[in-house]
Amino acid sequence: MSPSRSETDTTNEAVDPLRPRDHADSDDGDNAADVTSPALGIVGWARWAWRQLTSMRTALVLLLFLAIAAVPGSLFPQRTADPNGVIQWERDNPDVFPLADAIGLFDVYQSPWFSAIYLLLFTSLIGCVIPRAKHHYKALRSQPPRTPARLSRLPDYREVTVSAGAAAQNAAEEAVELAERQLRRAGYRVHRYDGRGWASVSAERGYLRETGNLVFHIALIGVLVSVGIGGGFAYTGQRVVVEGTTFVNALSDYSSFNPGRFIDGTGLAPYSMTLDEFEVTYQLPGTPGAGQAGDFSANVTIRQPGQDDRSESVIVNYPITVEGDRIYLLGNGYAPTLTIRNPEGEVVYSESQPFLPQDSFMTSLGVIKIPDGMPEQLGLVGFFYPTQGVLPSGAYTSVYPDAINPVLTLNVFSGDLGIDDGTPRSVYTLDVDGLTQHTGADTGADSLELTPGATADLPNGWGTITWEDDTAVVGEPVKRFASLQIQNDPSGTWVLAFATLATLGLIAGMFVPRRRVWIKAHTTPAGVRVEYAGLARGEDPTLHKAVRDIADTHAAALTGTISHTPPEGEDR
Repeated sequence: MSPSRSETDTTNEAVDPLRPRDHADSDDGDNAADVTSPALGIVGWARWAWRQLTSMRTALVLLLFLAIAAVPGSLFPQRTADPNGVIQWERDNPDVFPLADAIGLFDVYQSPWFSAIYLLLFTSLIGCVIPRAKHHYKALRSQPPRTPARLSRLPDYREVTVSAGAAAQNAAEEAVELAERQLRRAGYRVHRYDGRGWASVSAERGYLRETGNLVFHIALIGVLVSVGIGGGFAYTGQRVVVEGTTFVNALSDYSSFNPGRFIDGTGLAPYSMTLDEFEVTYQLPGTPGAGQAGDFSANVTIRQPGQDDRSESVIVNYPITVEGDRIYLLGNGYAPTLTIRNPEGEVVYSESQPFLPQDSFMTSLGVIKIPDGMPEQLGLVGFFYPTQGVLPSGAYTSVYPDAINPVLTLNVFSGDLGIDDGTPRSVYTLDVDGLTQHTGADTGADSLELTPGATADLPNGWGTITWEDDTAVVGEPVKRFASLQIQNDPSGTWVLAFATLATLGLIAGMFVPRRRVWIKAHTTPAGVRVEYAGLARGEDPTLHKAVRDIADTHAAALTGTISHTPPEGEDR
């Protein structure tokens, strides 16, 4: 005869009285089938998602993702910092560029995926910090915990017995008072807990550790807020300035300008900057590192309303500051002064055109566009060689970056340059598709070749082009240019302040130990028995030494502190 259900349940409870009959792991199949998990619902799932997002583990993972997401910003040129680099990257990688641009590799810090990580991390940190701050505030206002009944069970324990003579009745009290004063001087929060026949002091220190952790996380939030809000009031612009020319800090005078969402370019600080001279030194031929550049220095004159003109030098990695704008030196190159005349001898173009360096010896590429004044629109693509050399193939190259034997070659194109259709065009590139080439390549006509002061005829009798010798102006046959970046970021000071706080908080959180110490004294026939014990909150390899030092210091001072009460009838 099989046992009844009640008998089976009684048997199971007898075997495991701590497991209820309807436990999920019960051997009773019927009961297991009846166990169902409660449905969370929308609110339950939302609460679960919030707890996952605001956990410290998630915050650390998001911080790691943010660091990884920022890597492309250093691998790919960014439109906000290096728009010319983006153009060059597109020219070098025309097939891959559309995909890279679509996923935001050239605008990493404004991309949706970077912003999503940024906002999730911001939310996660706030969700972590608020409850921890509340708990820490309560802990700071609470008293140290009561003294355990058996201190000998704690991991770090010592005891000392001191003879008290006739003062044994008050010796325990005096010993604990002495310990209380010593612990308070050592930075502990103390509280007395006395009982029948014994006295004790409970001490706790190391709250700075948790304070440091909170400061670290609050500072991270401060950095995120500073970058997020401050970025809206920041702007970055680039300008190529040729020797002898002046840059005015106005929106119309920038080569490119990238404002924050709250900047419209109308409130820029009023000042101007003239590039007086660009100085650079090169290692001489025949010496180690021949041709390598030494010091770069853009010597400028700053003019501000109501102030005297002043001279400054913009050096690589050493920007200057003007009205809150940080001015950086990004690059440099040569800017030959070219004059183009039409068949009637009228000047249709006369500028010092920057040529962009293509290699370490400053072989440079430049573009000239003539939209008006000629029978057709003309485009000239030229190569500048500071010190001309000839390769075995017969092609020209530069063999030294200084302008020792400068030569300029130009190819002439005619046709619609695309300037009149309203589409923005870079002044440093020329789309030759649809244009007619008249010199160089397979045209049968040699490229135009110029030296300083020389003049060459344009094809088809379209006029002449002259390379002006600038020796009388700048002391060299060709002018130089400096590529400057003007940056204003009001969040920089706040980011630095919060970063400093984060560092200090991290140091406190890593190196300040959190520990509790108890000292308990009670009278015995042999004198006063004093017990010392410590307990670490987290890792504290110095706890044993700390308890030992407290015990030794207290015991050494104890023998001379406990007063011996003289017998009755003697002078006190």
